[in-house]
Amino acid sequence: MNPMNDKSEVKTKRKKPPKAEANRWVLRLYVAGQSPKALTAFANLKKICEEQLEGKYSIEVIDLLINPQLGNEDQILALPTLVRKLPVPVRKIIGDLSDTERVLVGLDLFHVD
Repeated sequence: MNPMNDKSEVKTKRKKPPKAEANRWVLRLYVAGQSPKALTAFANLKKICEEQLEGKYSIEVIDLLINPQLGNEDQILALPTLVRKLPVPVRKIIGDLSDTERVLVGLDLFHVD
């Protein structure tokens, strides 16, 4: 056995986890309490993710009535707002996410493999 090949195989194995992470979608939904608009936005987002991302996503709901300072990082100006943290670049969509086509285009979900 050639020791160079062994090292090469180890490097290949170490490169796989970041690639798997690149297929993961990290989404933040900023809301103000459990208003009808916030609940609709969450339901619409969940449906889109289940149909388009098949378990390759995580959704973090941030209630700005409870933690208003958390909106500073993503510069939230209106609610509800969806922020795609990963994959980069960051993208934002404001509203209840009821226009599925607009959400798919806004999140660039048409290019999911």
